Amino acid sequence: MRATRVMQATAATPRLILSAAREVRRADAAGTTVAAAMQVVSALAALGLVAAAKFTFDALLQPETAALGLVPALLGLAFMTALSGSVGALQTQQNRLLSERVGQRVWDRILDTAARADLYTYESAGFATALERVEQNAVSRPFLVTTSLLGLLGSLLGVVTMSAVLIGVEPLLVPILLAAGIPAVLLSRWASRTEFAFAARLTATFRRRNYVRDLLTQRPYAAELRAFGSGGHLRGRHDELNRTFEAELRSQVRRRQVIAVLTTLGVGVALTVALLAIVALVRSGRIDLAAAGAAAIAVRLLSGQLSTAFASIAGLIESAPFLADLERFAASAPPATPPGTKHALRSGVALRGIHFRYPEQSRAALEAIDLDIGAGEVVALVGENGSGKTTLAKIVAGLYEPDEGTREWDGRRASSEDVRASVSVILQDFVRYQMSLRDNIVVSDTDRSASDDAVLDAARRGGALSAMTDLPHGLDTMLGRDLDEGLDLSGGQWQRVALARALYRDTPLVVLDEPAAALDPRAEHELFDDVRRVLGGRSALLISHRFSSTRMADRIYVLSQGRVVEHGTHDELVARAGLYAELYTLQSTAYR
Repeated sequence: MRATRVMQATAATPRLILSAAREVRRADAAGTTVAAAMQVVSALAALGLVAAAKFTFDALLQPETAALGLVPALLGLAFMTALSGSVGALQTQQNRLLSERVGQRVWDRILDTAARADLYTYESAGFATALERVEQNAVSRPFLVTTSLLGLLGSLLGVVTMSAVLIGVEPLLVPILLAAGIPAVLLSRWASRTEFAFAARLTATFRRRNYVRDLLTQRPYAAELRAFGSGGHLRGRHDELNRTFEAELRSQVRRRQVIAVLTTLGVGVALTVALLAIVALVRSGRIDLAAAGAAAIAVRLLSGQLSTAFASIAGLIESAPFLADLERFAASAPPATPPGTKHALRSGVALRGIHFRYPEQSRAALEAIDLDIGAGEVVALVGENGSGKTTLAKIVAGLYEPDEGTREWDGRRASSEDVRASVSVILQDFVRYQMSLRDNIVVSDTDRSASDDAVLDAARRGGALSAMTDLPHGLDTMLGRDLDEGLDLSGGQWQRVALARALYRDTPLVVLDEPAAALDPRAEHELFDDVRRVLGGRSALLISHRFSSTRMADRIYVLSQGRVVEHGTHDELVARAGLYAELYTLQSTAYR
């Protein structure tokens, strides 16, 4: 089985390499052409260096028969030496630009794949691990493949030209040096397998270590870490993860060092044998000293070109499994779907028999859920933690597809894309965009013309303007301190901005998951005292643990362990003396 996998991987390597090379050319066709031309110039410069050395040796050792005088020969040697060195410097700078262009293109593929993934796929551990692994290991591989291909092109040209020189001196020298390539290629395959296995094995450790680093360095966590004095404990975890990674890295480095030593030994032995052969040829009188000097330089240069060729082949082989991983990741998300169509809500949304289970969970998150949200109605979901409220809200919003059951919009089944286009959502863990106030609001509906009047209207209805009295640049005032020296908002102010973002999106249904969790009592009262005016006649699905916020709803659904156990108005549910009445009494008693 393992042999079969190795053969399949080996057979796929040329396709992956060619695919990566095409990606690089698409990223920067002109830059790739320039880089290839520089490789050709570099190879020709090496040939010129050998020729100039031969002319110089002839001028020194056999001046009477030399084709060039000593001064022209030395000038030619100096020029070819300078040309070889300058081409390398030019290649380095050209590769910097090419690397950036290629990196941008690969990131485009990664971001497109991540954007295509539905929320259910994106939240799965397997997708997150694959994304992390690709980010860490595959982004630079297409460029490395290109540099390896260009290096292989240049080195092969050098091998051909140097071989031609050596064949003219002694043909036997060429196969001696070429023989070093056989073990080098085999060792490269071994290195490729070990490197990919190392990267795959350490992905989880990378993710954990990066997460702990974020905890220790990112602003949102600073206050709590200092309040609890937990920085030392987390540093201990970071150190433990460092030790785990370092131990694995040491083992991998030792393996790669063994491979490098064996490869170097093979090339060194071949070079030594070739130089000894030149000495023997001189002693036997088959070549003169000038030819021997040129041959020695050619052997050394050929050895270097072969080393470059072997290293390029090794780079291509090593990159192949990472390129395959990138291809698998790009294919893991479904094809891009066209944007959904926004629909008006005339009668309402109806869920019937909804079942939903998270992957690798033994218990269903939702079972046999029936739910109705009429046009213009405010419907509330209440229940204890883990009862399924947020999961149900995501199904209503089209972010999750139910495993069983139907979701109807005005009596007809609607696609997830159409539902998402017709619903505005503010989730409990809303995003705090480190952008301007305007950008924080209009990001919910970027297809809409962002007029100041529309943005200000959403900001007023959401309470963002009243919550922030100091806006030095109006709607263009930067919010947050992570990227710019913007306004440092409180949790309640950020929640007002998130509410304004949801209200700016012109949809007939709004899903509000704990929209008042960070608001003070006065702000919460102002929001829910006139919630229908704030909503502007839209329907709303409201999730809240505060019963003072939900009692004004037209209908309240009570969830427990993924099931609707009762529903009705506030007064009906209190009179029923069920779970809602129990939770309401417990909460209201605390205020007596």
